[in-house]
Amino acid sequence: MKKLLKLEELAQLLLAVLVFAHLPYAWWVLPATFLLPDLSMLGYLAGPRVGARCYNLAHHKALAIAVGVSGWWLGSSLLLLAGTVLLLHSAFDRLLGYGLKYATGFHDTHLGPVGARLAGVQPIN
Repeated sequence: MKKLLKLEELAQLLLAVLVFAHLPYAWWVLPATFLLPDLSMLGYLAGPRVGARCYNLAHHKALAIAVGVSGWWLGSSLLLLAGTVLLLHSAFDRLLGYGLKYATGFHDTHLGPVGARLAGVQPIN
């Protein structure tokens, strides 16, 4: 099942690249904007509950689709770019095993533990 889920994420990533190829932006814009959704991790400065909410909002594919479709419907290439980057970034994260976060901590995701917890190492407080 894990391979099937990763194949689905890869398909979404490739779809985002295909959509980007039809946008009026130079290719350097894609890698330049790729990490912008990770700015949502700044929410963790306010604690794990707020951090998880901020992260999950920025990495939720429904938001990516809503922003992208809004851009298409309104004829806004900037909104379409934003939706495309959100989808591409979220699919890439899921391919790496980074899922939506639980309020218990950054390493607890809907796809299972990641990082230090996956390796069995307890974080230093």
